[in-house]
Amino acid sequence: MGKSFPELGLEQQDCLAMSWIESVLYFAGLPYGPGHSIDVLLDRGLQEKVFYNGKSDFVEEPISQIGLEGIWERVLEEENMYMIMDPLGGRMSEISTAEIPFPYRRGDLDLGVNEEGNQSYSTARIWGRKYFNGNFKRLAQVKGVVDPTNFFRSEQSIPPLVGMEEEIVQLALV
Repeated sequence: MGKSFPELGLEQQDCLAMSWIESVLYFAGLPYGPGHSIDVLLDRGLQEKVFYNGKSDFVEEPISQIGLEGIWERVLEEENMYMIMDPLGGRMSEISTAEIPFPYRRGDLDLGVNEEGNQSYSTARIWGRKYFNGNFKRLAQVKGVVDPTNFFRSEQSIPPLVGMEEEIVQLALV
């Protein structure tokens, strides 16, 4: 960082090196690193709710120095915030939407969530088809094979498309 971005003035003590799974623990506010187990992620009991507002977007051109200064000014205005910048590369637009179900291709998406307690395919497909393009049904079918009980679920997770013959028939009639 010192060689590539000397203007940031970063020093070793400003940075944390960790594995991806440790970063999951870190951003969840859980203990991580030597002496701590990732088994805490398996604890599905009730935990204190932590709410935050997050947005994702992709830049199509390099951010100018003036733009970066504006970002830092905004970051410093907030009392408790963080920003994650993932260098995913500039080739996403070259990959067909049918090849991989990666939704982040053009602009910021905020298309909705599953209703609380309702994780049905027919409800989720309203936002899921917009979010995952033509890949939503295929992803729901895969979820039905690998997680038919929908153990891994959230407000924006893909519900399993399995054992829902009546619902599939209803979808065919629509």
